[in-house]
Amino acid sequence: MYSDQPAHRTAASSASQCPATIEVIGEGTVTATPDQAVVVLGTISEGSDLQTVQSVNAATVTNIIDDMLQLNIPRENMQTSDYRIEAQYDFEEGQSIFRGYKVTHLLQITLDHIGQTGTVVDTAVDAGANQVSSIRFQLKQPALYDNQALSLAVLNAQQKAASIAGTLGIPLPAVPSKVREMPDSANAIPFAPSLLAKSAATPISPGQMNITASVQVTYQIH
Repeated sequence: MYSDQPAHRTAASSASQCPATIEVIGEGTVTATPDQAVVVLGTISEGSDLQTVQSVNAATVTNIIDDMLQLNIPRENMQTSDYRIEAQYDFEEGQSIFRGYKVTHLLQITLDHIGQTGTVVDTAVDAGANQVSSIRFQLKQPALYDNQALSLAVLNAQQKAASIAGTLGIPLPAVPSKVREMPDSANAIPFAPSLLAKSAATPISPGQMNITASVQVTYQIH
């Protein structure tokens, strides 16, 4: 199609159709005390006869579950998180030599009373557990704190945008044209257990959690 308008005039017209904007990132943080613990532990059994190894492993896990029930931990708060049967080999002079089997059975135990965490670990060890793969602390109602952090992030974005607009000497719209929540990492606190060793009581402290939120806010300047 033929146009009698100069190219530079067309480009300027296109540019004028794009509104000016102020775009900022707002951040908010809320501190909370964890009220739930998730412990993953269990037993690893090894031997040359698979049926025997499975039987020994199952008996140990049953003992662990029974002892957890004695601590008033509901059965529904315990579930298998990992179950594996592996054949093991030694490699000598380029050849593989069968060494036996390894059976791993790990339980995920959710505790609504985090003060029990150390007792649960010690009790499981007494029952035959030889593996504690992870302990993490979390919140029963994380959405409550997520929303608080999100509100702080929006306020922080408003303050930043107002500072920019004030410096430029232009009015800031009361309502932004776009608000986008930015993805955040998980808020659970991991705890790296050391090598298992029986003791009078294993001290485990949850500490504090920082719940963070970020938003990208855009204001259209007229």
